[in-house]
Amino acid sequence: MQKEKVTFPPWGWVGLACVTIFWPINWLVGGSRTMWAFFPLWTGYALVVDGLVYLRSGSSAINRSRAGFISEFLISAPAWWLFEILNRRVQNWHYIGAEGLTDLQYFLISTLNFSTVIPAVFGTAELVSTFKWIENTRINIRIPSTKNSALGFFVTGLMMLTALLLQPRYFFPFIWLSVYFIIEPVNLWMGNPGLFTFTDKRDWRPVIALFIGVLITGFFWEFWNYYSYPKWIYTVPFVSQVKLFEMPLPGYFGYLPFSLELCAITQMVNRLTGNRNADIISIFRKRFSGEVMSNRQA
Repeated sequence: MQKEKVTFPPWGWVGLACVTIFWPINWLVGGSRTMWAFFPLWTGYALVVDGLVYLRSGSSAINRSRAGFISEFLISAPAWWLFEILNRRVQNWHYIGAEGLTDLQYFLISTLNFSTVIPAVFGTAELVSTFKWIENTRINIRIPSTKNSALGFFVTGLMMLTALLLQPRYFFPFIWLSVYFIIEPVNLWMGNPGLFTFTDKRDWRPVIALFIGVLITGFFWEFWNYYSYPKWIYTVPFVSQVKLFEMPLPGYFGYLPFSLELCAITQMVNRLTGNRNADIISIFRKRFSGEVMSNRQA
């Protein structure tokens, strides 16, 4: 039987139109354009990436479950607010250009924009997982999914968080590590599948997919932010000299564990709410077991 040809889906074209329209607006129009241009720009990015996943594999988040795709937006906003709260202590990034907003306006606009983080990262990570080269990637390091290992992670995470809160000037990188070290063991104790499921078997492909996915997404975050207004700027101790856009170059390493934190947070929220439609761990399991086959060999 001849395999049905898969084409770039309609929602991908809608996303491409959003990016084409709102990228120039976000950079070139005067005034506080980013407050209302950010969400359609990044929703467009998420739609384009999802469309590319569908084109390459015949299966994507929107194609599998529109409710699941929408739930990623709903999880994303409170997840990023957690890091905003931690940043109140760390003070590593600041927003300029939103000074005229009331507290309620700032909260509502920020929440809408923060909702695009997880769909963008997970969509890009799933796109990375469709490439043939990642299927053959092997790293011979095992992190056992045992109670003792989980306890070690959890205690380490609490120590990181404590150091971060007590001495943020020196331990600011822990903002991108502590949350994962705390939540991932809790997922294991709850019987909730997480990245331990893979690293216990020396399978680091989901981690690599998340790492590359978040770096690609992070590049576009910083790239599109550069000429935006309002925008964010960084005040990171010791590493602010060499920058790529507004981000100090070493700061890009923080994106790597951030992707793991998003994964752990999403898995926990899914378990607590009974949501089974936005399970990135299940998607990785199916892709790397061959249940979801790629249409491309590259």
